[in-house]
Amino acid sequence: MVLMPLKSLPEYELLAAAAHGHLCAGQVLGLRMALYGMRLLGLDDPAREDRKRLITFVEIDRCATDAIPIVTGCRLGRRALKFRDFGKVAATFCDLAEHRAVRVIARESSRQRADQLHPEIPGKNERQMAAYREMPDAELFDIQWVRVNLPPEDIPGFKAPRAICAQCGEGISLKRELVREGRVLCRSCAGERYYEPL
Repeated sequence: MVLMPLKSLPEYELLAAAAHGHLCAGQVLGLRMALYGMRLLGLDDPAREDRKRLITFVEIDRCATDAIPIVTGCRLGRRALKFRDFGKVAATFCDLAEHRAVRVIARESSRQRADQLHPEIPGKNERQMAAYREMPDAELFDIQWVRVNLPPEDIPGFKAPRAICAQCGEGISLKRELVREGRVLCRSCAGERYYEPL
């Protein structure tokens, strides 16, 4: 028998609770989602041996998203975790070495199924946690095999010269600058600012 580096769900739950501050149904769902994605891609050691071949896109900024890096090892600072604010409990796991990707989506019906499986548990979060631990993957998730086109600047390890914004003077990394009317601008000065200077 070959021992796989992937941990058991209870082991990941301890790590997720420490990282997130508590364990909740969203955390259990995110852990299950990531474990399913790794199994579908056949990646046994995503946080170590396979880490340079995996990029994960998450589609919501909720509890499940905090749990996914616990399994995958993908982090924003490593440029292997990408956030797209679609408001969906879904994640796409991209295997760069094999040029394939699978999108795993939490099924809406899983919440109602939790109520059916454990009506004896009074709290919704506790009821969902219990159900999400035992439900088969096919009952919890839908999957889509997808193609993700990543430009070179979105791949971890990409190197490019820094640009300087002609308006604010701030440095810009990773080819994120824009050229408007012949001037190099950061995205903020080009009108994509999420903040308003005081």
